[in-house]
Amino acid sequence: MLTIQYKKIEQLIPYARNSRTHSDAQVAQIAGSIKEFGWRVPVLIDGENGIIAGHGRVLAAYKLGITDIPTIDGSDMTEIQKRLYGIADNKIALNAGWDEEILMMEIKDLEDLGADIELLAFDPSELSVNTIDYSILDDKDDLNSQIEDMANGVRKAIQIEFEPDHYQEAQELVKYWRDSGAYLGYMIMAFLKQEKEKSN
Repeated sequence: MLTIQYKKIEQLIPYARNSRTHSDAQVAQIAGSIKEFGWRVPVLIDGENGIIAGHGRVLAAYKLGITDIPTIDGSDMTEIQKRLYGIADNKIALNAGWDEEILMMEIKDLEDLGADIELLAFDPSELSVNTIDYSILDDKDDLNSQIEDMANGVRKAIQIEFEPDHYQEAQELVKYWRDSGAYLGYMIMAFLKQEKEKSN
């Protein structure tokens, strides 16, 4: 049975080689979640109060002025296991996906109930849905061309990879330009064309 033990926040020691980054915006989101729902996931620590997993929650606690942190003891893990878990705890969660249809239904229901959707920590652009007018399918004579027009009108995404050191900055830049209403795809294409011309 796991035992939760409360520790003073100043006793907890961040792992010096923690590779997971937390922007101010994300820490604020974690703080908002703790404030709304309470502290539901304890911080995992080693036998010497070193943080194995939960750095973001501790940062959020500082922001909220929380002084007593719920922790669970991971001192039974080997040193290698502790280091592995610190990365795996974050990466495995990132590997999950969404059933977007069910997600949007759930969010819509929550909105109708008056819930604060900002607590879900989605960027507004992630919740935008391209709507299609299916009434045009009534025109059977031109069905194929109209379906092609619909497909051409829907924006398509291309995955772009970033090194860990660049990921947070890239995420913030993308959010800035999306919030500004910019067409990011065109901006990227323009830059890549320019660089291609330089190399030719």
